[in-house]
Amino acid sequence: MSVATVELESPPALPPSMVERMTLILDEFGARSTRLTLEEVARRTHLPRSTAHRILDQLVKLRWLDHTSFGYCLGKRSLSLGGGGDDHAEVRQAAAPLLHQLSVQTGLVVHLAVLDEAEVLYLDKVGGRFAAAVPSRVGGRAPAHCTALGKAVLAWLQPEEVEERFASQLDRQTHVTIGDLGLLHHELNRIRSRRGVAFERGECFAQISCVASAIRGLESPIAAISLVGDSRAPLEKVAPLVADAAHRVSLELFPQAREPRTARRMSTAQERNYSPATMERLVVAGQTGSWF
Repeated sequence: MSVATVELESPPALPPSMVERMTLILDEFGARSTRLTLEEVARRTHLPRSTAHRILDQLVKLRWLDHTSFGYCLGKRSLSLGGGGDDHAEVRQAAAPLLHQLSVQTGLVVHLAVLDEAEVLYLDKVGGRFAAAVPSRVGGRAPAHCTALGKAVLAWLQPEEVEERFASQLDRQTHVTIGDLGLLHHELNRIRSRRGVAFERGECFAQISCVASAIRGLESPIAAISLVGDSRAPLEKVAPLVADAAHRVSLELFPQAREPRTARRMSTAQERNYSPATMERLVVAGQTGSWF
């Protein structure tokens, strides 16, 4: 009677150099939204857990990766390669169909922007006949403290981080621009009380009104979407559409955001979808007058 010999599959040979092992790990983070635990990294790369942990620690210290409560993700150094275009491209791709949908639904101009220090950087602008009257352009910038886009993002940052981005006196663009940090903090608190819906009426450009909501990642806001119209635009009525679009982009980029998080952590995932009626009640405070 012959006994068959069973050959066990041997694990792949480990790369000999540290650079190769670091590259093996970084290759597993294919997109900005990728989040991996230590166990997932070790399993995917076939590296010993202790080795993977040691290399991950080094990559975090060198800012190639970040370590968050949801796991490891690409860090600032990785995202800044090539001028940061890759992460912006991913946000633009996820948001593009919703920007078009918002423009068709409302007839208003739609913006997609990211926060860059104390300014917003416009990534996309979609709109019809009114677009030419809105003094913004893709690649252009505007002060964050007086745009709905900027305030929507700033509202989900820690107060200390907000203050680091601005001098003690804020530049006024118009006579209704927020002029100091105290008023800005008060406005950001009101935005949070409205589940992140931000309004702006003539603060950046006279006769221009905006409503915006942030696209929030797992640990921080990453961009914002706004609807733009003239001073007569019924922004309270379209606010739920903006909030829903931003929420849907967040889930597209970060599926893990479906998990509930506590309100205390400002980097939490988006709350559940609210009905238009509920959202209108949340923003009813802004139906008349200025937001100061």
